Amino acid sequence: MQLNTFSILPVVIAIAAGVLVPHSESFAASHAVKQATPKKSKAETPAQAPVAGDSAVAGGTPSIPAKAWLLMDFDSGEVLASANPDEPLPPASLTKMMTSFLVEQALRSGKLKKDDLVSVSQTAWCRGSSTESCMYLPLNSQATVIDILRGIIVQSGNDASKAIAEHMAGSEEGFAKLMNAEAKRLGMTNTNFVNATGLPDPAHKASARDLAILARAIIRDSSDYYPIYAEREFKYNGIKQGNRNALLYTDPTVDGLKTGHTQEAGYCLVTSSKRNGMRLITVILNTNSAQARADETRTLLGWGYSNFEKATPIQPNAVVATPKVSFGKADTVAASLGAPWTVTVPRGQQVSTSVQVKPDLEAPVAKGAVIGKVVAQSNGKPVGETPLIAQADVERAGFMLRSWQRVAKLFGK
Repeated sequence: MQLNTFSILPVVIAIAAGVLVPHSESFAASHAVKQATPKKSKAETPAQAPVAGDSAVAGGTPSIPAKAWLLMDFDSGEVLASANPDEPLPPASLTKMMTSFLVEQALRSGKLKKDDLVSVSQTAWCRGSSTESCMYLPLNSQATVIDILRGIIVQSGNDASKAIAEHMAGSEEGFAKLMNAEAKRLGMTNTNFVNATGLPDPAHKASARDLAILARAIIRDSSDYYPIYAEREFKYNGIKQGNRNALLYTDPTVDGLKTGHTQEAGYCLVTSSKRNGMRLITVILNTNSAQARADETRTLLGWGYSNFEKATPIQPNAVVATPKVSFGKADTVAASLGAPWTVTVPRGQQVSTSVQVKPDLEAPVAKGAVIGKVVAQSNGKPVGETPLIAQADVERAGFMLRSWQRVAKLFGK
């Protein structure tokens, strides 16, 4: 093992020059494993052909030299542009987003505590080789759950991922079942996990859309731990390693999420950025270099922020509708939004709304109850929806009044 494996200086220099070229696996492109194959010359490494967006909300989608890519609006979960978004592909260390997500949710539920100790078994231990990403946990040692989580997210540690998998499920195989169950719950329909690391396996696949769904869940449901995804370095056992996400060093609006690389998967990157109140998620799968995945992500983010903007269709305190209520002491109830609402739309396009109230609304109606929804449209396409909330209680009428209302309703009065 070379000493420069554990130095952050070469990465800083490379980033400053605008080129991130890995010199060893500990600073490589978040490899799950680096194959021991002869290095190809530039002439022998074919450039990835640009793949134009095959779906988009706005026109003029970019052409991205990656096998699959996607741009998603975080707030709505809407895909703004994509190419091959549902093709299952090797995800390499992007797999570890699910590993870290399960740890974060276990911490939130109390199943795990930050100071719980995780043992490093023979099967989890990295043997000090530069051929895979490691946190460099000593064999038979113990580390806290929070250190393990940082080792997974920042250092992309295979040893950390395997150790926590064994701790939570008894084995990595058992943990993979938890991963797949969570993927199903989140609606990841083109994903199958075999391990916690992303090491190559013919059955281990995920699609760009599914990885964006997972990234959105991490940002939304793991807010207490999401800042770790923006950390540029982590030092453990005297070894400091830098985050492989080059955009964390060059774009202050980027705050996550994960890089990945294997020979089978190519260079991959899932990123999130927030500018002027709008958060976008990007997925790049199977491009040909660490520099390319960073450049292509910049292209997608630039296109997204240039072509889309946030709009507020309705103010939260405005009365949206006064629907009729049957069999109540009041005939109608005021309804408005339950919270501030924004939608992401192509720049310059107008937004219209329509109200959909639950059919046959009857008393009693409680203040704060969901009684329908408001749907926003732009250029004839739905761009978001939000619940419609009752703003007052409507008590049920007495027997005589209800009887009269039934008669009136029967005769259409």
